[in-house]
Amino acid sequence: MPTRPAAAGAAPALPARRQRGYWASVWLRLRRDPVAVGAASVVLLLLLLALFGPWLAPADPYQSSMLQRLKPIGTAGMPLGSDELGRDMLTRLIIGARLSLFIGITPVLCAFVLGTAIGIVAGYAGGLVNTLIMRTIDVFYAFPSVLLAIALSGTLGAGVVNSLISLTIVFIPQIARVAESVTTQVRTRDYVQAARASGAGPLTIVRVHVLGNVLGPIFVYATGLIAVSMILASGLSFLGLGVKPPEPEWGLMLNTLRTAIYVQPWVAALPGVMIFITSISFNLLSDGLRSAMDNKG
Repeated sequence: MPTRPAAAGAAPALPARRQRGYWASVWLRLRRDPVAVGAASVVLLLLLLALFGPWLAPADPYQSSMLQRLKPIGTAGMPLGSDELGRDMLTRLIIGARLSLFIGITPVLCAFVLGTAIGIVAGYAGGLVNTLIMRTIDVFYAFPSVLLAIALSGTLGAGVVNSLISLTIVFIPQIARVAESVTTQVRTRDYVQAARASGAGPLTIVRVHVLGNVLGPIFVYATGLIAVSMILASGLSFLGLGVKPPEPEWGLMLNTLRTAIYVQPWVAALPGVMIFITSISFNLLSDGLRSAMDNKG
């Protein structure tokens, strides 16, 4: 049987276009944000510096020399000068990136896991369980972060491990409140109600339907907390409640160099500059992620 000729003037069929996924759209919008890309580049550079610091450092970070103490920036062999004990500042800043970033990022990661779990349980269960969990969380959330961190570190004692524990406890309530709020909104959605009506158990609903919708906002919020964690960790070390000498850590370096502020102010300010650059980079990256994820266009 002969085929029917196509109607005159009919438009040719266009190939179907594959629709871009949500996370692919977020990545595309993030790449188009120059501020977020710049902040991500700085964060990546700092992470690489922390990872390969021991091989990049030009000198021994612990070797002191009273003849070389408080050399200015631009000294031969010491491009960023030396500290109060004659140790090379460039080396100590590079090596200090590893410890400073570790103390700043690790508590947020631990709080992200624990706070997310607590918030999801409270938000999905609701009722009396939600009340008991969130009222307990509010007891810790009522204290300012700085005072709570100082109080916990003072109770536990100085040291890296105690600083990590203190900061983790500080950030768990904040992340738990965000997780509980997002989970409370998600559990009332139609697809969750349909899954519950089809006989799916709570664990299956949380794993399949809840986690994928709440982890994004919580992760963005946690990224912004890294900047706060960096400042708090440096503040604890500055007060003598964090890292102990002679470890190279930016907050501790600020503490030991505070007496040299009138002799070599530029050298004494270098650890503070590194803390500022790191904190502002994580803040800008968090803002970029939030804008990319909130864009509905």
